[in-house]
Amino acid sequence: MSFVITANGTTLPSPTSFAANDEIIWSSDTGRTLSGYMIGDVIAEKKNVNVSWKWLTETEVALIKTALRAGWFTFTFRDAGQNVSIQVYRGTLSKELAGEIDGTLYYKSVSADIVQR
Repeated sequence: MSFVITANGTTLPSPTSFAANDEIIWSSDTGRTLSGYMIGDVIAEKKNVNVSWKWLTETEVALIKTALRAGWFTFTFRDAGQNVSIQVYRGTLSKELAGEIDGTLYYKSVSADIVQR
């Protein structure tokens, strides 16, 4: 998959898997009445993204970790036919080390959850 994503203006390696979820945020008084009727108001729609890579070098993993830093940052990707840039924070960044081949350290998989502000 050749799919361009950027974080803080840094182009990240093309992911092997990318899932963008459109999450509906409801008002705090949302719930069911005694008759079972649902009440509440939609107050926003936010994106929750999971991105993963396979077989990266240690240098590529370091680039991802630096770009997906702690705190708020801009994340840009293509979703449903349009480019989307959103303010986000990174959730868990998971890395599975594979080992060293010919002097280069490789990671079998890397994944991160990205959550819109």
